[in-house]
Amino acid sequence: MTGSPRVSSFGLAALLLLAPATVTAQNPRLPAPAPRAPVSNPQQDSLKAAVDSLTDRLDRAEAALQRVQQQLGEQSQSGVQTRSRTRLEINGLILFNGFYNDTKTNNSDVPTFVAPPVPADTLLPNPAHSAAEVRQTRLGLSLTGQHALGADLSADLQLDFYGGQQASTGGRTFPQPRIRTAAVRLDWRHFGLLVGQETQIISPLNPVSFASVGIPGFTNAGNLWFWVPQVRLTFETGARPRIGLQAAALAPMLGSPQTPFLTVADSAERSKRPMVQGRVYIGWGDGETESQFGFGVHRGWINTPADTMLTSQAFTADARLALGEKILLMGEGYWNAQAIAGLGGGAIGQEFGTGGVPVKSRGGWGQLDLKPSFTWEFGGGFGIDDPDETQLPATTGRGRNIVYEGHVHVRPGGGLIFGFEYRRIATLYQAGTLTANHVNGFMGVAF
Repeated sequence: MTGSPRVSSFGLAALLLLAPATVTAQNPRLPAPAPRAPVSNPQQDSLKAAVDSLTDRLDRAEAALQRVQQQLGEQSQSGVQTRSRTRLEINGLILFNGFYNDTKTNNSDVPTFVAPPVPADTLLPNPAHSAAEVRQTRLGLSLTGQHALGADLSADLQLDFYGGQQASTGGRTFPQPRIRTAAVRLDWRHFGLLVGQETQIISPLNPVSFASVGIPGFTNAGNLWFWVPQVRLTFETGARPRIGLQAAALAPMLGSPQTPFLTVADSAERSKRPMVQGRVYIGWGDGETESQFGFGVHRGWINTPADTMLTSQAFTADARLALGEKILLMGEGYWNAQAIAGLGGGAIGQEFGTGGVPVKSRGGWGQLDLKPSFTWEFGGGFGIDDPDETQLPATTGRGRNIVYEGHVHVRPGGGLIFGFEYRRIATLYQAGTLTANHVNGFMGVAF
C-alpha cells in the first residue's frame, strides 16, 4: 500500500509531549515553560510525618525486643535448673587473706587468744610471722520458689574450706571443705520450721569481718557462734513492731575434737538428751534497716564418768540497731553461764576446770559499723570472755580474754572488695597478761 505513513496514537502523544521542548530548542528566544509548583496539602504532610515517626518507633521497638530475647536466651542457657525446676541461686565469696602476727597465737590466720610460750619456743628468738591463705573462701546454694504443706519451702547450703589442712608438704594450700550451715525451711504466715545445721537462736549475730570468716569474730571473746544441728520453731506476729518466740532442740555436743575417720560419742551425747534453747525478741524494719532485740536461755546436760548429770546453761541477750542504712550497732552477751565451750568457745574453750567442775563464765561483744557511702565501710568493736579463774588450773588455765578490733572495707563495684582489719588480743594467765597484734589485708569478689 502506497501513500503517507500511518502514525499510531502512542507516537502522536510522544510528539505532542516533545514538541514544546523542540520548539524551544529551535527558537531560543521563546521562554521555557515555568515548572509546575507542587500543590501543598497540610493534612497529607502531617499524616506522612506521623507515619514516618510511627515506623521509626516500631523499628526501634523491634530492635529492643530482639535484644531482650537474646539476653533471655543467654540467661536460660547459662542458668542452673534443678530436677524439680526449683529456683537455684549460687552465691559466695572468693577471698584472699594475707596476715601478720607479732607473737605466738592459738591459730595463725584467725587467732582468738594468745598462746603461752612452751620450752621449745626458746629456740625461736622471734615468734612473729606472716603468711597468706585462701581457705576462708565461701560457696553457697539457695533454693526458693517452692511450696509444701501450705508453706513457702526453701533450703540453703553454705560451704567453706576451713575444715582443716592436709598433713603433707604444702598442706596449708590444700584446705579441706566444710559444711557451715545446711537447713530446710517451711514458712507459714506466722509460723516457721527449720530443720538442719544453723546458728543457735541464743546467738543469732556475727560481727562484720572479712578477716574472720572461717571462725567468726570475737570467738573466745564473747561470741557463741557455733553452728549446731537442730529443729527450730518460730512464731512471729504480723504487727509492727514484730514480736517473736523461738524454741529449738539441738544436738548435744561439747565441741571436743574428733579423730579423722571415727566419731566417738562425747559426754554430752552420752546424756541421751538434746540441748534446748528458747528466745523472745522484738523487731522492726526490713533488710539492711532491720533492728531487733532478743533474750534467750540455754540448757544442756553432760554425763560424767560416775554416771551423774552436770548441766550446761546460759542466759543471753542480743541487739541489732540499724540507724538508717549508714550506721549499724550490734552485739551479744551472756551471763550466769557454765560449761558452754561447746557453743563456740565460751569460757575461752574451757569446759571443765579443776576437779571436773563446769567452768562458770560471762562475756559479750559489741561492734559499730559505719557506711558513709556504698564504697566505704569502717568501724570497730570489743569482745570479752571472763571465766571464773578460781576454777581453772593455776599453770595452764586461761583467764580473762579481751579482743579489740578495727576494720576498713572498700567496695568499688562489681562485687570487688578489699581492705584491712586489725585485732589486738590480751589473754590473762597466772604469770600475767600476754598480748598479740594481728593485721589482716584481704581482697575478694562476692557473687
